[in-house]
Amino acid sequence: MSTTVELPLVEDTEDFGRRLGEVLHGGDLLLLAGPLGAGKTAFVRGLADGLGVLGRVSSPTFVIARVHEAGERGVALVHVDAYRLGGELAELDDLDLDTDLLDAVVAVEWGEGLAERLSEDHLLIRLERQEDDVRVAHLEPHGSWVGRELPVRGPGRG
Repeated sequence: MSTTVELPLVEDTEDFGRRLGEVLHGGDLLLLAGPLGAGKTAFVRGLADGLGVLGRVSSPTFVIARVHEAGERGVALVHVDAYRLGGELAELDDLDLDTDLLDAVVAVEWGEGLAERLSEDHLLIRLERQEDDVRVAHLEPHGSWVGRELPVRGPGRG
């Protein structure tokens, strides 16, 4: 079962991430897919805000993974950019993300086709940017995410 959310503005993408971050808990895995400029990092900025983690969110392209320490909610965020891994499973294993999956939220940009092996329980979020700059998020739950209530109501509901 897939859900689609329309996100007319970058702020709507961040707001959707914020609303989702408010209901996530340690052990949740999000895989983010979409071309450059689709809003993956904007979504993670909102996600971090909703989780209340510490530190500024930026794309982890050159460091591959950034850990944002837990704030008052007690849930850390691990933000991974799998683009530079080039589909190499060994490099993904070297990041030791399965350990982070015990108590942190892990968001993997460019993770589709690679990071699913971390857990059958994950939410795939495919972001696309239309010609009019409206972003659309397609949410595809897997494993324990199936049937889980997602905060898709409010601004940007599609």
